[in-house]
Amino acid sequence: MVIMMKDKLSSFFKIFGPLILGGIVAFVIKDYMNYSDLVQPPLSPPSIVFPIVWTILYLLMGISYYLFSKENQDSSISFLYKLQLGINLIWPILFFNFRWYFFSILWILLLVVCVWMYFKKLWNGNYKRSAYLLIPYLIWLMIATYLNIGVYLLN
Repeated sequence: MVIMMKDKLSSFFKIFGPLILGGIVAFVIKDYMNYSDLVQPPLSPPSIVFPIVWTILYLLMGISYYLFSKENQDSSISFLYKLQLGINLIWPILFFNFRWYFFSILWILLLVVCVWMYFKKLWNGNYKRSAYLLIPYLIWLMIATYLNIGVYLLN
């Protein structure tokens, strides 16, 4: 019974952990969010899009990791997952709290590289279901990189 509860709790945190951590970061940055005050590059989505997209992406990220971890415990893949998640969670603090727009570009590029490495490890390790769930995340990171560069250049 206790082992079953531990397994369910572990599964819960694998799936919802990124969303919970993202929510904590959102709370930390809420008083510093100035997105609508910034000159934004063309094709910038409205502010309401960001929490919706990140909620979906954090859930996909968690489900992807959960599916992988059910099949395997490859420590290099787990490390890349945790590394990219940590880098992801730090980016909004750098961008909004500190307003380090140029450094945020470098940080988001580091995130893109880490997510790509994580994706490739999953793909090459034959965890294709987990890898497929990361495709929207990679696409969104390209958009976020464009927006970050645009904010830096225009502000």
